[in-house]
Amino acid sequence: MSVRASGSQGACRSRNPFFGVTPERALCMTAAGTVADEKLKGRKEAQGVRKRGARAWVQSFEEIPHTGKYGWVNLMKFWRQGYFRQLHKHMEGTFNALGPIYREHVGTQKTVNIILPSDIAELFQSEGRLPQRMTLKPWATHREIRQHSKGIFLKNGEEWRSDRVLLNKEVLMSSAVQRFIPLLDEVARDFCKMLQKKVEREGIGQKGKRSLTVDPSPDLFRFALEAICNVLYGERIGLFSSSPSLESQKFIWAVEQMLATTPPLLYLPHQLLLHIGASLWTQHATAWDNIFSHADARIQKCYRRLSSFQGQGSKAEAAGGQYPGVLGQLMEKGQLSLDLIKANITELMAGGVDTTAVPLQFAFFELGRNPEVQEKVRQQVRTSWALADGDPLVALQGAPLLRGIIKEVLRLYPVGITVNRMPVKDIILQNYRVPAGTTVSVCLYPMGRSSDVFDDPMRFDPGRWSSGKGGQRISGFRSLAFGFGARQCVGRRIAENEMQLLLMHVSDSRHEKVETRRRMLISTVISNSPLQVKGLQSFTLVKVADINMLQ
Repeated sequence: MSVRASGSQGACRSRNPFFGVTPERALCMTAAGTVADEKLKGRKEAQGVRKRGARAWVQSFEEIPHTGKYGWVNLMKFWRQGYFRQLHKHMEGTFNALGPIYREHVGTQKTVNIILPSDIAELFQSEGRLPQRMTLKPWATHREIRQHSKGIFLKNGEEWRSDRVLLNKEVLMSSAVQRFIPLLDEVARDFCKMLQKKVEREGIGQKGKRSLTVDPSPDLFRFALEAICNVLYGERIGLFSSSPSLESQKFIWAVEQMLATTPPLLYLPHQLLLHIGASLWTQHATAWDNIFSHADARIQKCYRRLSSFQGQGSKAEAAGGQYPGVLGQLMEKGQLSLDLIKANITELMAGGVDTTAVPLQFAFFELGRNPEVQEKVRQQVRTSWALADGDPLVALQGAPLLRGIIKEVLRLYPVGITVNRMPVKDIILQNYRVPAGTTVSVCLYPMGRSSDVFDDPMRFDPGRWSSGKGGQRISGFRSLAFGFGARQCVGRRIAENEMQLLLMHVSDSRHEKVETRRRMLISTVISNSPLQVKGLQSFTLVKVADINMLQ
């Protein structure tokens, strides 16, 4: 079976704000090298690019290049020029015009934006024991007016740290990964079987060589939700059936609506919007209400199931030795209140959809148009499986190109566009003094495509992340899709392993030979139109006997 992806124009897919990054709706890709704001082009020549050491003295905060002093004027410009839909391209164009650091004041939001790893290192060293990030006020306001507890994503200080330490043990530590890998592996295997059945049932052509063109987005979003729910609740929700739950689809729609309404609310006085009942706020709050309602139903069902095991030893033992999921582990240990467990489980569930579904689409796209890369991956996966004796964790460890694929995809197509911190002390960035408490944003999209940061940045090269022969020995602070430091994405191990496992099973020929005696290949057809985020408008599954048939 192979995956053929054709890039074409289409509606944009929402971006996920969880896992240590700031949200952006509709990360629309245009042709490489395009500058979003043509008006900024001329300013680059006039002003020049400021570099570290250009002057012998430290310059003031006010001297940092900026896009305009007046926040509300800039906000109107954002609305008029559609920057909320192309914020990543606006950032790229502004860096091209003003250099590696600039200030931006839009509505109620003030940030300093940076792009170079050396400056990111300075920011990281300044974050202290209790790293602070910008609070997403629309989300926090929703929790307050609905009297919901806040998860770690919306907390700072000691309150954040105490909850985060407990969650790390269940989702980040190696012992936790070993527990949930089998659950992710099960979902990835079943997803591949579902696609094969769909090809045989709906495809065209002779038996054994059928082909089927489908939009991959719905299936990948169902895969992502099925996988995160299996990890969180320790049970499947049945999204691969012929008639998946309407409630689950509503949950996905609610996540997309929440993400779509978040960016403009970050720059607007949301309390005023709440007071006047603005439709933008109403849509945002309603989306969160639906997310919480769906998550609460799942949590209550799992709670009743696990409660029935009381008095029978540990919940894992009572469940026949099976892993009871993150929720079961947290409930059994009893170190977090039920309200805090619900808050964090809900945020993880909402954050576990776009975070993996969208990068997987781009992974198929890039593997498809880079057949030499996909062949290397296939060979490495096949060798790794042969030595793993059926253990998916061992197989992943023996296939480092899978990790490289995820890093490359997130470098070129980051799920979130910024990672931000608020330094606890004054720091010097590009010879400018940045006061403590300033929101400093690392802009991921322009950094990932910058020739100052990466060699040949537009080339898809998973091997660049390898420390062995052929690798570029990339230094730190260049792969930041999941954030960095103590506040890195709490669910990154779930997301990384989920994506790698699906790619592994799609690329592996060993399992397919059992049923089809065919190799699993990935190929592509590229259109001449600019690639956009939904760029995989179609996605063809073809069973073939040899890769040469697709070349």
